[in-house]
Amino acid sequence: MRSLRPYTWLCLLALSCARTAAAAAAAATEPQPLDVTRADVAQFIASMHDKYGFDTATLTADFADVRTQPAILDAISRPAEKSLTWYEYRARFVTEQRIAEGTAFWAAHRELIDSTVDARGVPGEIVLAILGVETHYGRTVGKYRVIDALSTLAFDYPPRSSFFRGELEQLLLLAREEAVDPRSVLGSYAGAMGAAQFMPSSYRRYAIDASADNKRDLWNDWADVFGSIANYLQAHGWASGEPVLTDALIDQAHAHDLDTRPVVLEETVASLHDKGVRFDTALPATAPAMLLVADRPEGVAFRVGFRNFYTITRYNHSPLYAMAVNDLAAELAAHAAAPVTTQAGAAP
Repeated sequence: MRSLRPYTWLCLLALSCARTAAAAAAAATEPQPLDVTRADVAQFIASMHDKYGFDTATLTADFADVRTQPAILDAISRPAEKSLTWYEYRARFVTEQRIAEGTAFWAAHRELIDSTVDARGVPGEIVLAILGVETHYGRTVGKYRVIDALSTLAFDYPPRSSFFRGELEQLLLLAREEAVDPRSVLGSYAGAMGAAQFMPSSYRRYAIDASADNKRDLWNDWADVFGSIANYLQAHGWASGEPVLTDALIDQAHAHDLDTRPVVLEETVASLHDKGVRFDTALPATAPAMLLVADRPEGVAFRVGFRNFYTITRYNHSPLYAMAVNDLAAELAAHAAAPVTTQAGAAP
């Protein structure tokens, strides 16, 4: 038998190394059991016992069932709010399909949504737009077990481990309060839950039992969902009857004086007017305001956000998110108010 030539050996070695590397890469993307003997995990379990009286053996068993998710670490490193321009972001959420489905959803739940508006002073279209942007009106509430998502970020994502450990703590407290298995709750890669996508701390603080059935259910109870979103906005300063934002033009001679840092209410209607920002509003001169940049394919445009814009950013701190909610809400309101036409195209 003839011996293999040197280059043949090299090819076989390279192929073997490539297969090994591919197998290692595949393994690195697979969920892995959480090591409950890790010092930080064991310390967390002990703190839940010491602070809140959780049974150590039960928590240890729960966490032994946790799977850390490499896909979550990848997803949190590239959120859409930081990787897309405004017009790209808007195109994802303010679509004909989402408008049509939101209009139909509103019609199906009109009475319940109207009662939410009356109770909290938040317009129905704003509540619906948040629901539309967050979960496509409850259709996509997340595929990850929340305990997996929060454990992955709490123990394997150093930049925000403290925040996510706090949310993991809140999840366990919430599960005890609502009498649910914490391993059964599904949500987003960041641990947001239900149709409203509340983080556990927000769920405990702002979710309400609007249907009065002694449960706060943000997955299946639309009264609780609508009421909780409105309650969150009201608690964060929603001003009933005031606008969210408006389009603006800038006098180029004053452009160098302007600060477009997002989500900071450091200007007023009067101060922006004084700096050459032209926009219409019925708000008083002293009303807080901020200048926003809205990138478009044809160039940069500007908008002015008011107090209610800032309130929406308490739901999600991205100004792109708040602008998408505003624009989707405007489309929903316009379509809901439009007359229903017959097949011949005339109003009945």
